Amino acid sequence: MDRVLLLVPSASYRASDYLDAARALELQVIVGCDEELLLAGISGSLQLHLDDPDSAADAIVALDGVTPLDAVVAVDDQGTFIAARAAERLGLRGNHPDAVAAARDKLRMRTLLSGAEVSQPAFAALSPTAGATELARLAGLVGLPCVVKPTSLSGSQGVIRADTVAEALAAVERARSIAVKAGASPDQPLLMEEFVHGPEVAVEGVLTNGELTVLAVFDKPDPLDGPFFEETLYVTPSRLGATGLRAVTTTTQAATRALNLREGPVHAELRVRDGRAWVIEVAARSIGGLCSRTLEFGTGMSLEYLVLAHALGRPVGSLRRAHGAAGVLMLPIGASGVLAEVTGRERALEVPGIVGIELTIAPGRMLVPLPEGNRYLGFVFARCDRPEQVEAALRAALAELDVRLERERPLKRRAAGR
Repeated sequence: MDRVLLLVPSASYRASDYLDAARALELQVIVGCDEELLLAGISGSLQLHLDDPDSAADAIVALDGVTPLDAVVAVDDQGTFIAARAAERLGLRGNHPDAVAAARDKLRMRTLLSGAEVSQPAFAALSPTAGATELARLAGLVGLPCVVKPTSLSGSQGVIRADTVAEALAAVERARSIAVKAGASPDQPLLMEEFVHGPEVAVEGVLTNGELTVLAVFDKPDPLDGPFFEETLYVTPSRLGATGLRAVTTTTQAATRALNLREGPVHAELRVRDGRAWVIEVAARSIGGLCSRTLEFGTGMSLEYLVLAHALGRPVGSLRRAHGAAGVLMLPIGASGVLAEVTGRERALEVPGIVGIELTIAPGRMLVPLPEGNRYLGFVFARCDRPEQVEAALRAALAELDVRLERERPLKRRAAGR
């Protein structure tokens, strides 16, 4: 029986989905985490310092000396570099650590994409010592409006649009504060990017010996125009035309080659306009949160099943996505405060096409909106015959949900994009 080490940050949403996939594959699972987790169906656990890749990789190699491993798989961004380091040392399937490091460092990613002439926004690095004059000069080079972002955070945390130099100055100060509070070094540069107009899509794929197989393309029907970039709706299959889909696929493949990513899952985000695609992000992992629950392949395989099977070199048969359309609504957080309750769940579940609702922040916990926050309130899932039906169902479900904060009157959730 194959044995897999899953690297699971304590804040991850995804442990249970990976464990379900491991059971379907009849795997022995060891969970590596930054704190003890009580999870059913695991063979053991390994406490790791996920913020210290060297010590974590050493611990994994030591574990393999006692309990040999057949794969090391990270379920979220935080573990991807450690998994690559450990897999390389153990001779297991995976990406080179330098490639994964480049995908996790937005400035390094931009530099490599630029060297390979991959279509992307204009960009510049902002050092911690850059003053107002230097920032204004760089804004002139990149162009306004621009986007300021930390180089090491994910989930749109710290990402801020600025339309003027004055707004860019304020965005730099705020983004740097967010990055430092999230654990980044005060000496870490920020990234300033050209704001690319046009709809955004997400690409879910898998690499085998450097060749990309696109598993799904998600539309993001709500405009992501800032000033912050909270994602709400993901709907697949995409309603892009054939030219747009070709551009998205070829640009994503070019980006993975520029970063030297060769094996395993890829999640990319691109803007599309006039038949051309611009790379916004490329990550050496699968889609985040619980969004993967929208995807089903072949005879019922989950995305996590495919990721684990690929890491072990097992054949999986058809990668064709299940018939019909599917989507997910990431419940936005509109205001800061302590969550009292979310009502209307039963009404939302009665909306035709809605197949599930999962709340991921418990009552009594603090809600922190973007750009400071990095979590969603929950996820709503829909399946219908056509993408437009999925979108309509998710919007209708959102309209039924009410979020109440402690000592506050109920706040009616407005439909996304309305």
